[in-house]
Order: sequence, then C-alpha cells, then structure tokens
Amino acid sequence: MAWYKDAVRLELQPESSEQPSIRPTQMIAHSIVAPWDEHRLYAYWKNSTSLESHFGLDFDGSLGQYLSTTTRADANYQANRRPDGTGAISVETASNTSASDPWTDGQLAELIDLGVWAHREHGIPLRICKTASDPGFGYHSLHAGWSPSGTACPGAKRIVQFREVVFPGIVAKASTPAPAPTTSARPVVSLAHVLAAQRRDPGLPQGGTTYKAEGLVVEQALYKAGLLAKRWVDGSLGSKTRPAVSEWQERCGYRGRQPGQAADGIFGKDSLTRLGKAYGFDVKG
Repeated sequence: MAWYKDAVRLELQPESSEQPSIRPTQMIAHSIVAPWDEHRLYAYWKNSTSLESHFGLDFDGSLGQYLSTTTRADANYQANRRPDGTGAISVETASNTSASDPWTDGQLAELIDLGVWAHREHGIPLRICKTASDPGFGYHSLHAGWSPSGTACPGAKRIVQFREVVFPGIVAKASTPAPAPTTSARPVVSLAHVLAAQRRDPGLPQGGTTYKAEGLVVEQALYKAGLLAKRWVDGSLGSKTRPAVSEWQERCGYRGRQPGQAADGIFGKDSLTRLGKAYGFDVKG
C-alpha cells in the first residue's frame, strides 16, 4: 500500500479492497471539468461512478487520495489493465466547466511535489511517456491508448503548463537530493485556549483568531482527517470549523443530548486528545 503523506486520505470502498494491484510506472494528469474540491470528488466517485482516479486536486493545492497508488484506478482506459501488471497513477484536477483554464499556482506546486514523490516512491522515470505503455509522466490526451474515444483533457493551457512548468519542475526537484529527515518536538495545544477560541472566534470578523498558532494545529489535524477543507485552515476556530469538530466527536463515539442530534462541535479533553494522538500534537490543561 502506498499513501502520499501530504494528501487527505479519503479511501474509496469497495474499490480499495476489491480492485487488483498494479505496479505504477506512469503518472497521468487529468482535468475534472468541474470546480470540485477533493471532498466533492470523493462524494461523486463514492455514489455515482466507478471511473475513479487515485488523486483529486483542488484549485488551492489541497489534495485527496482515494486509492493506494499500488491499487488499480479505472481512469486512463487500458493504462491500468496491461498484462504485465504495470499501471498509471491518475490525478484529477479541478477546472472550470469547459476545462479551458490554466492550473493555479497551488495546483502546479502540488503536481510537482506529487510527481517527485511518485518518482522516489515508485521509480517512475523522469521522462515524458513516448507511448501509451512507456514509463514516465504524461497527460490524458497525450496517447490514444489512454482515451480511445478521444479527449482534449486536461485542456490546451494545461498541456502547455505540463510541458513548460510541471514536468521540468518535477525533473529539477527530483534531481535535488531529498533533505534528511528532521526530528522536532510535537506541537502542544492548550484545551483552555482551544475552548476560548471556539467561543470567541465565530463572533470575530472573517479570519479573526484568538489563539491562531494553536488553532492552526487543530485545523491541520481536522484537514488531515478529511473533515475540513484546506481553505478553512486559517487558525480561526469559527463557524466553518465547528461542523468538522462535530464529525470528529461522532467518530469518537459522541452524540448530541437528544436522540438523532449531532455532537455539539465543542471539543472536550477526550476528543481533542484523541485528535492529537492521531495527527501529531499533544494537549495540556
């Protein structure tokens, strides 16, 4: 199993358990032809279709992963059904409804980082695929074998960006030695500070914060848990964060006071401590 550490894990079932394994030798970029973030795309694939990709990338650079990159995804037609067991990592990217827009700076940066990871994790060679089965990097319309009915995906502007920005960026960054891993102390958040922020931040002007540094730690954890969109990770424990806290509480087994009522969305020591244990911070107070 291979899960990219900088993506929110939104695992699709039963596909994750039932689809066959692949050995990734390619990474192929797509456009969704919809302005969907990683959570909306997960809901679409979960409920509406089986033509899923491994990743979904929003305009702001936030990334969701739906299947291990060693599990077959059904995008790219025959790219994941080769007799030798090789396959392609597929990346859907949010776009306008005609796929005529360029990738944003956030999308470009994340495509480069993901490509570097794919190269280091799976040995995908630093070249553009010469054929539909040739190992390397590409985009959906590059080879007919990836779309026999024809496609312009990911769009003309994005194809130029792939050739002039994304692929050269992958090569340049992958050619630089990876930094040595560092050990750092785990962040510590105060339960009292988090509760104060949950009381005060909703009444502040948009983006107002009470304890921003600790709020960011908590919101990053909620984002990694797949409960909060990246655009709301701003350190403000306001009205956009509270539903995510409620969902986390329900994962922990808490419910509202009345039958069928959702959890209240206000952290207690147990729910905050369990979030920290799962996503890398400690709680005091």
